[in-house]
Amino acid sequence: MKIENNSFVIDGKKINIYSGAIHYFRSMPDRWEDLLLKLKAAGLNTVETYVAWNLHERKEGEFDFSGRCDVKRFLETARKLGLYVIFRSGPFICAEWDMGGLPPWLLKDRNMKIRCSYKPYLDYVERYMRRLFDEIRPELSTNGGNIIAVQIENEYGHYGSDKEYMAWLRDLYIELGCKDELLFTSDDKSLVAIKAGMLEGVYETLNFGSGAKTAFDSLKGIQDDAPKMCMEFWCGWFDYWGGKHHTRDAKKVMEEIRSFLDMGASFNFYMFHGGTNFGFYSGANSVVKYHPVTTSYDYNAVLTEAGDYTPLYHALRKEMISRGLAEEMPLPPAPTYVSLGEVQLTQYASLFDQLDNAAEKIESKYVESMEHFGQNNGYIHYRARVTADRGKTMIMIGDLHEYADVYVNGVFKKHLYSRKKNLFYRLSGYHGVYLKEVKEGDIIDIFVDAMGHVNFGAHITDRKGISDLRILSVPQSRSFMNIEIYCLDMEDLSKITYDNVPKKCPAFLKGSFKADKKGECYLDMRGFTKGFVKINGFNIGRYWNKGPQLALYIPSSLLKDENEIIIFEEKAYKQAKVTITDHPIWK
Repeated sequence: MKIENNSFVIDGKKINIYSGAIHYFRSMPDRWEDLLLKLKAAGLNTVETYVAWNLHERKEGEFDFSGRCDVKRFLETARKLGLYVIFRSGPFICAEWDMGGLPPWLLKDRNMKIRCSYKPYLDYVERYMRRLFDEIRPELSTNGGNIIAVQIENEYGHYGSDKEYMAWLRDLYIELGCKDELLFTSDDKSLVAIKAGMLEGVYETLNFGSGAKTAFDSLKGIQDDAPKMCMEFWCGWFDYWGGKHHTRDAKKVMEEIRSFLDMGASFNFYMFHGGTNFGFYSGANSVVKYHPVTTSYDYNAVLTEAGDYTPLYHALRKEMISRGLAEEMPLPPAPTYVSLGEVQLTQYASLFDQLDNAAEKIESKYVESMEHFGQNNGYIHYRARVTADRGKTMIMIGDLHEYADVYVNGVFKKHLYSRKKNLFYRLSGYHGVYLKEVKEGDIIDIFVDAMGHVNFGAHITDRKGISDLRILSVPQSRSFMNIEIYCLDMEDLSKITYDNVPKKCPAFLKGSFKADKKGECYLDMRGFTKGFVKINGFNIGRYWNKGPQLALYIPSSLLKDENEIIIFEEKAYKQAKVTITDHPIWK
């Protein structure tokens, strides 16, 4: 795709881009064709997707392009259906995705500088990009494929101003084969972000959710000889734990779409299908306060999390057909939903009893973050032993990210949250746990839930766990040494042993259920407090009774005739049972 006379041109013909975002990694591969067909039936001619580096290279130097990571299959499906593709390969993507798509193992380097010309970072980026383009190169329009545009970085104007880094990425993309594809940058409509994020000679697009004419005016005098393109039209917004569930009236959204169409501008729905942050891949925002993103990425998108139609979908399709921009093709069928009823959880295992089965024990002289050990996300557990009687004292925990439960000799003492900073923290820089008596040989356990890495802004280098563990002494505090550390990524739970005796939390609860009918469904987590769930070994995501999300989506493709469910509960639960229902639940 090229730009000529203020227009997009493909094969010599002027075209407007009517696009929708579908992230292949937020849905199951068996649903990709269905989602793309629905996008086409709505009158859109292009699909946009980010690429999640931290999924494709979960372990340093080990690449995965299979299953849910088979981005080539997603692109091939789009090409088969006659859709163009906007390819946003990053390396940073934001997307409310863990660490903005960057692999957290980068942070093992204590000096790591990301999103800039730090040589070790550039080396990792280049290795990954070469491997990625080996997969997708046939899908570039240069080679007869359907990728018409490739983004350089993402919203860089809100992070830095290293133009040499951005130019290096541009040159790398060209070397990797992007010769006929339009290269572009993307920033919000503020002048500061635009000037910091754009690159001379590279097309600049804007991200916003309303006021198209005013937004595009911000490019006057900067980019006057190019078509107008909103790369992210925010038709909704993401949810975070403890916040509200975001919705937006379809009529208001369509008013904005009509303004694009009336002025001949191009747009990309963010999101067309929001999907799900499966596993531990939901990110977090931390501008003033830390806000971890929910498992559902519903986003008030054009299609629901399960890929169902919405009033917005039908309004969009009607508008596109009425303007002669879409053909009246048959609509793909809506999803089928099932309720499978109550599931009893009959097997139990205490985390503290199972630490050696859940993870390999690491003996370290001192505390380290989870990234130091190559762990990307999940939980990390620290165990230290007191070496002398101390009477009344304070256990001091440094640089907590993000939630910690503190135990002494297996007895719960205090819950800590990085956001809650009392007077002791302000004076010392440490979270403190006051203990009335500490004796030689006492075992201090600190169980840390990492939640999501920050995905936007200045705090992306968000190392998880803790950085220091001290005991308050007079005249000064003293660090614990010889720490036992368990990196609990919770990927392999096959060694956990269960019995039928209920256990104190944190604990695993296991059960089974039949699925004599298949369909999309939701796991009602009311009655549980905080943790995650696996269905047949697949982590469907985190839950938290703070809401607004109170039920986890279960894709139909995960269901078998006989199914295993494992719930890891950090805090407490009312009854050892859950219900599988046919609808989402919001607080």
